[in-house]
Amino acid sequence: MRTTTGWQAAGPTELRRASLERRDLRPDDIAVQVDYCGVCHTDLHALHALHAYDRHTKAPLVPGHEFTGVVTGTGPEVTTFSVGDPVAVGNIVDSCGVCAMCEAGQENFCHSFPTLTYGGTDRQDGSTTLGGYSREYVVCEAFAYPLPSGLAPAAAAPLMCAGVTVWEPLRSLGVGPGSRVAVAGLGGLGHLAVKMAVALGATTTVISRTQDKRDDARKLGAHDLIASTDTQQMATARDTFDVVIDTISAPHDLAPYLKLVAMDGTLSLLGYLGPVTVEATDLLIGRKKLSSAGSGGRPATAEMLQFCADNSIAADIEVLPSSQVDTALDRLRRNDVRYRFVLDMSDLD
Repeated sequence: MRTTTGWQAAGPTELRRASLERRDLRPDDIAVQVDYCGVCHTDLHALHALHAYDRHTKAPLVPGHEFTGVVTGTGPEVTTFSVGDPVAVGNIVDSCGVCAMCEAGQENFCHSFPTLTYGGTDRQDGSTTLGGYSREYVVCEAFAYPLPSGLAPAAAAPLMCAGVTVWEPLRSLGVGPGSRVAVAGLGGLGHLAVKMAVALGATTTVISRTQDKRDDARKLGAHDLIASTDTQQMATARDTFDVVIDTISAPHDLAPYLKLVAMDGTLSLLGYLGPVTVEATDLLIGRKKLSSAGSGGRPATAEMLQFCADNSIAADIEVLPSSQVDTALDRLRRNDVRYRFVLDMSDLD
C-alpha cells in the first residue's frame, strides 16, 4: 500500500490531519499529486451524515471529489498519461462499463451505481474510497482527464463537479444561439451555469431572491436578473424561458419556476434532490417538462473541460490552505462564499 496525508472527518464539523492508505498502482492506474481540491455542498452533507456513514462502512471519511493535480506515477498499461502531466478528477472514479448507460458514455447513470471518489466501494477489492482532501489520489486512467493548458488548475477544480453538473442539462436540452435560459440561484452551480449558457450563445437571466446580485450577474455575462420575491417581475416573465436551470439547494416550491418555462420548455432541477411536489396542471399548461441531472459521463466531462478552455470559463474561487478546511466548511454552511472554495493541498507536504 501507498501512504499519503489528508484530512479525515473527526465529527460533523471537524476534520483532522491523518495518514491515509492508497492502493498500489494497478496496471491501468495513475497516481496524482493533488494540488487543488474544491469544497462542495456534498462534502457538508457527507459530514452531517457521519455517524450513519461510520456504521455502514466502518471506514474513515475523507471528502473531496473535484480536484486537479499532476501525475506522479503510472501503471504499466497506462497510455493516456505520463509523469508530470496536469490532470483533473471528478466525483466518479469507476463504473461497471457494460450496462446500457456505461456503453452510452453516461457512466454517471451506471445501472450498478458508479464508484464515487469518496465513500464509494472499490469494484475490485471492496475497500471504501477516500477523497481528494489529501495529497495523493490513485485512480484508473479512464476516469482522469487531461487538464487543458488554457485552464488554471485551482479555478478548474470545481469544473469537475459543479461545472459538469450544469453542463450536462445545458447540452442535453440543446441550449445554443437563440435559446432563452434562466438560472435560479447564483452560487457554486449557478455562476457556472450562467457562464456556460452565455458562452453557448443563450440569452441568459439570473433569478435571485433580491436585486442584490444584479452587478454580479452582469459581470458573469447575464443579460438580466429577476427577483423571485417580486410578484410583478415574475408575472411579466411567465412563459419566457426555454430552459430554467434550478440550482437552489434548499427545499422550495417549484410552481413559480415552472410558470417561467415557455411552451415545451424544461425546468431542470439540480440543486435540491429530495422529494418534490408538483401540480400536474403546472406541467400540463404549456406542455412543460420537469427534469434533473447529476454529474456527467466521460465524454461529456472531457467536452466540458475543452469548452471551458476554449471560452475562458473557470469557477470564481477563494483559495484557502487545506489547514483551513474547517473554516471553509463553516463558511460554506453560511453561504459565505462567492462562489466556490478551493483548498491548496501543498501544506500537506
